[in-house]
Amino acid sequence: MIDTLLNLLFRCSHRRLSRPVTPTSKGKGDIPRGVTYIVCLDCGGRFGYDLNKMKMGKRLAPREDAAHT
Repeated sequence: MIDTLLNLLFRCSHRRLSRPVTPTSKGKGDIPRGVTYIVCLDCGGRFGYDLNKMKMGKRLAPREDAAHT
C-alpha cells in the first residue's frame, strides 16, 4: 500500500509523449516490426499505442541495449 502511494506521488505522469512510431525492420533487442509505440520524453518509457483508438497502451519491455549504455 505504501508503494502504491509513493508511485502516485512521485512517478512520471507521461504527459510529454512522442508521436506514434511503427518500426519497419527489427534490430537486435528492439520492438518487433509492425508494433506501434510511443515514448515518454521525460522518463524514456515506451508504451504500446493503438492507432484505431488513438490511445496509449501498456508499458513495453525495456530495451536490452539500454542497460549497457
